[in-house]
Amino acid sequence: MLEDKLQPFIDRYEEINKLLISPDITSDIKKMTDLSKEQSSIEQIVNKAKEYIQTVRDIEENKILLEDPELGELAKEELKDLETKKPQLEEEIKVLMIPKDPNDDKNIYLELRAGTGGDEAAIFVGDLFRGYLRYAENNGWKVEIMNSSESEAGGYKELVLLVKGDHAYSKLKFEGGTHRVQRVPATESQGRVHTSAITVAVMPEVDDIEVDINPNDLKIDVMRSSGCGGQSVNTTDSAVRITHLPSGIVVTNQDQKSQHKNKEKAMKVLKARLYDLQMQEQMAQEGAERKAQVGTGDRSGRIRTYNYPQNRISDHRINLTLYRLEYIMNDGLFDEIIDPLIADYQAKLIEISDI
Repeated sequence: MLEDKLQPFIDRYEEINKLLISPDITSDIKKMTDLSKEQSSIEQIVNKAKEYIQTVRDIEENKILLEDPELGELAKEELKDLETKKPQLEEEIKVLMIPKDPNDDKNIYLELRAGTGGDEAAIFVGDLFRGYLRYAENNGWKVEIMNSSESEAGGYKELVLLVKGDHAYSKLKFEGGTHRVQRVPATESQGRVHTSAITVAVMPEVDDIEVDINPNDLKIDVMRSSGCGGQSVNTTDSAVRITHLPSGIVVTNQDQKSQHKNKEKAMKVLKARLYDLQMQEQMAQEGAERKAQVGTGDRSGRIRTYNYPQNRISDHRINLTLYRLEYIMNDGLFDEIIDPLIADYQAKLIEISDI
């Protein structure tokens, strides 16, 4: 029964309440902080659990009252509402009981790279960046450009962003993959629609303790920063390229005039990439069957198409098509796609879990 699965959450919540007022805990700030975080993490499910258990009790009580000559009609009406409410609460509780992704509350690195399509792909990197920037503003997040490589035709060959804010990873983790754009490039004289593609990678920001890097495994080169001219090109060797020899991962940073700052930013991105590589390897060990059931955001796969002539945006993982491309891109309304993706992912997890 669902009540049996919910009771441990209620018991633990009440246990934490008692611990938080005990002298041994009040004198230990770290323990208090840890317990408070744990309590906060289960508070929502505890509230729903109490509401659900009370609803079940009310249903049983009203069933008994159905035969009462005075209260029978009132019980019948209440029972109708309660039996509608019960399955709704069950669905909400199932979602809350899904094991939480430990990265969900982390900031993220968002990498956008031009793929097939040359200049048009680079221009679309800039377009998608501006769409994500508006989406970040809508969520109250801060965005910092970690590294960029501009294209002479406009846009970017590569763009690395740090997105800071509540639930940034949980919202954007499904954006990783190949994004395809179909439209008439500005340079196309005959009005033909071209298809281009860019890739997006999403990686959680990590602490030093989560990734151990041996300095002997690094090859660090410094060079003059490159760009399209103007102030973005330095006259000193401030650009930094770090190669992690065991994995072959290469990170370049040239946005800062200080070599030290460029190295610091490059190291942060390298740690995020190595942590992401560890996560990918861990998922590979979970088995192909589970990955196929819940999806992994495989970066080799085409996940979304942006068709400008039809004002259409399609996410191929959930067969979602919206004819609101301009609004979504211009106003950063990505929740119209992201929320259904999250709901689909949660439904699949519930289906394969014993919840």
